[in-house]
Amino acid sequence: MKIGLTGGIATGKSTVAAMLVERGAMLVDADQVAREVVMPGEPALEAVASAFGQAVIHTDGTLDRKALGGIVFNNRDLLAQLENILHPAIRNRMQQRIRQYEEQNPRQLVVADIPLLYETGQEKLYDGVMVVYVPQELQLKRLMERNGIAEEEAQRRIGLQMDIEQKRGRADWVIDNSGSLDETRRQVGDFWKSKGLP
Repeated sequence: MKIGLTGGIATGKSTVAAMLVERGAMLVDADQVAREVVMPGEPALEAVASAFGQAVIHTDGTLDRKALGGIVFNNRDLLAQLENILHPAIRNRMQQRIRQYEEQNPRQLVVADIPLLYETGQEKLYDGVMVVYVPQELQLKRLMERNGIAEEEAQRRIGLQMDIEQKRGRADWVIDNSGSLDETRRQVGDFWKSKGLP
């Protein structure tokens, strides 16, 4: 069984992913794969360099994320161009890894941790979607505390993603992470049992 795991920024997705891994799930992390596909020698890095110029490549051949961010950050068209290069590369690498895990251990749960799962229309690739949820006021508070940022900046970052209530409404399973860690762990355990996982 393979599920997509998503939520909003600062809702505790990584915490829930770690709890699933503790129980034996195999994790494929979109953020980690996103770093892999832009390593020197990767076709996606070459495509980024040809689209945005050598100014986005460090002298050692690695991606200069800061320079690239400066170019695409406030330009929707350029950001879309970058996403058109990276998203297919990330998606293909993730699907490859998921197939590999499923072949190695067909009875085990495979979890794909994808922050923008709904935003990029990937929910149909999985047997179901688990959303890690906290109410927006708590999400805002946690993000401000975690990143040491002002409320306005935190709201801007939250606003870049689909509303957490919408995600919750579309989920197959919701893990409410607004209580204690023990409470979150209990919900993960209930999910695990309900699926009869080894």
